[in-house]
Amino acid sequence: MLLLLSIGLLLLALGLLLLWRARSKRRETGLPQGRVIYDDTGAWQECPRPLFSRRYLLTGKPDYVVAQGEDLIPVEVKPGRIAEKPYDSDVLQLAAYCLLLEDSVNRAPPYGLIKYDRATFSIEYNPRLRRQLLDTMESMRVDQRAAQVGPSHNNPRRCRACGHREQCEERLD
Repeated sequence: MLLLLSIGLLLLALGLLLLWRARSKRRETGLPQGRVIYDDTGAWQECPRPLFSRRYLLTGKPDYVVAQGEDLIPVEVKPGRIAEKPYDSDVLQLAAYCLLLEDSVNRAPPYGLIKYDRATFSIEYNPRLRRQLLDTMESMRVDQRAAQVGPSHNNPRRCRACGHREQCEERLD
């Protein structure tokens, strides 16, 4: 009887340890509570097809989508990136995932998450951010149709890191 009680207590302690470890690992990923329904990292399953919207002519693959009740929460992980506040480009990327989810399930996510190495930022998906994304997408489409488009910055460092540097006639040296 004492042996069974000891084994039971040992199994209970082991179970609690595993539960604590799982929760700790989840916090490290930056994922919110909920069920992961989409994972583009390849860590847990084969990578799914991208989200696509015919209405907005937009496609994208968030790193994760977590279901929290009725809400779908996109999560974008930026490994190796450290920042005091989220980069504007990352916020718009996350907003694009919110728009894709909104279009696919007819329900806008209340927020999305951007996970950097040392911080996770919760970004509210509101009408202002949605409008900013749509305006940016329209501006990009106008640029695509233009015969010539000038540089979008005056930063030589960005040019040095650009993958199109060798072909660009307007690079800043």
